[in-house]
Amino acid sequence: MTTTTPAGATIPGVTHHTAQVNGSELHYVSAGTSGSPILLVHGFPETWWTFHRVIPLLAKTHRVFAVDLPGLGDSSNADGAYDSKTAAEMLHALISQLNVGPVHLTGQDFSGATVFRLASTHPDAILSFTAIEMGLPGFGLEMLADVTHGGTWHIGVLAAPGIAEMLLTGREREFIGGFAFPAMTAVQGSITNGDIDEFVRAYSRPHGFRGAIGLYQSMLAEGAEIEALADTSPLTVPVLAVGAGGGQFTNATMSQAAAGPVLSVLLDGVGHYAALESPERLSSALLEFTKSVDMTN
Repeated sequence: MTTTTPAGATIPGVTHHTAQVNGSELHYVSAGTSGSPILLVHGFPETWWTFHRVIPLLAKTHRVFAVDLPGLGDSSNADGAYDSKTAAEMLHALISQLNVGPVHLTGQDFSGATVFRLASTHPDAILSFTAIEMGLPGFGLEMLADVTHGGTWHIGVLAAPGIAEMLLTGREREFIGGFAFPAMTAVQGSITNGDIDEFVRAYSRPHGFRGAIGLYQSMLAEGAEIEALADTSPLTVPVLAVGAGGGQFTNATMSQAAAGPVLSVLLDGVGHYAALESPERLSSALLEFTKSVDMTN
């Protein structure tokens, strides 16, 4: 692992790193010097930056790591596989390299299949599992791509080979700042021009959508596999489901994928991008949950 100079925006108290994992390179940031480790995994169209208001609050009592998913942010996006199974194994390799022991795994949005696979297949690496505004293939998530029943068009665009590059290259700001965030944000003014600038910077890289394309393609094809995994290897660690703009969808999904009861928190008045819209309330929920888990270990 190598400490690097930030390629884009950063915050005080955070250091940037790259790790060579499974033949590729992951970019992540770290903060905090003590306490149990928390690994934060972003959604779409996001990067580690989506947690930049949460990290300082968590780092007061935890070692915090926030990663750019394979093919996204400042992680490598060379030719290769970017499905959820590949991404899960890369995150597992990263946890091993961090050498901090099992982590409180926290995932948001379309990282769902990735972090679920990680926690399901490598439970020894996980202290707890937090799902923020998250669904799973096989448990209704695919319906978000069905525009005839209220789904959204961008999932099909990203999953269709070659279409995202054709339509979104050079239009990253219009898509991210003009559609994606405004469409699913409830707290007005919470997502700043600076936030949009940072996300646009990352997705404007050559092949900047490659990681998202891979995860959306696998999302529409892996439902039966995720269902089977949940049946044979459900989550056995403590689970927290955080809902916001999606209501109880996250809790309903995680309750089917976990072997035991799921703790549920609903952030009323907050949209889909909870870490940006309500960092204090989200951090409070995470800290209370991780503290309870740590006390039992």
